[in-house]
Amino acid sequence: MGETDGMSETGGVERRVRAWMRAEVAEGTDLALLVAVSAAPVEQEALQVLAGGVPHEVSETRDRFGSRLHLVHGLPLGEVEILYTADGVGQAPLPALRESDQVLHQRPSRYCEVDEFERIAAEVVGEREGADAAAAVVEWVHDHLDYVPGSSTISDSARTTYLARQGVCRDYAHLTATLLRAAGIPARCASVYAPGLTPMDFHLVVEALIGEDWQVLDATHLAPRSSMVRIATGQDAADTAFMTTLAGNVTLTGLQVTAVVDPGLPQESWTDRIPLR
Repeated sequence: MGETDGMSETGGVERRVRAWMRAEVAEGTDLALLVAVSAAPVEQEALQVLAGGVPHEVSETRDRFGSRLHLVHGLPLGEVEILYTADGVGQAPLPALRESDQVLHQRPSRYCEVDEFERIAAEVVGEREGADAAAAVVEWVHDHLDYVPGSSTISDSARTTYLARQGVCRDYAHLTATLLRAAGIPARCASVYAPGLTPMDFHLVVEALIGEDWQVLDATHLAPRSSMVRIATGQDAADTAFMTTLAGNVTLTGLQVTAVVDPGLPQESWTDRIPLR
């Protein structure tokens, strides 16, 4: 797919990522995949889709947020395996700032009911502004939610998470982004590979626009932010799902995600301002 010197980009630190999926699909199923490293340079990468053990055609495009979207059309009935690997993942350029970001990423979205959280956000943030306000939101979400695998579904939003006071990474991200937007801070979500994450999976974090810089925030505190690798960007999980069924029917039967960094995980200070690279 493309090659560059990822090791030189990271000063001798190497990131490697892998995603494997297995599914049973109906005849004629079409899929959209968001599993590829979005903007970081890589030494080597490959994406393969096998339908009944036979390679199937995959096309690549970009979505409205610039994420690499891979399309698979006309799958035959039966088992499908999807494997993505990227070795020597370097650091991506700093996220670009567009004039429209101030507007787009303060709006409500499918899983972020911003209008309902203005009073709550005001209580959480108080008189704080900018980075201090963002830190207050992250601290509040971290302290008020319990991370419970399997506790939520794809229909849960910031509203249901606030009431349940538990969830997984997508729920933490939706509530964090909603509170930030309600407090007047543009916020978006990003799916990432996260070395050090336990249990290992695709991970969803938040980026907040502080001044003119996007800073990555993660209220789960489950993995160091500086080693994360961006996959997809959007307003919420509706824009960042690793697999979307466009036509047909899919039953996921296997999923394994791996993300490692050598020579070792960086130290994390949750008060530091870190961009997602």
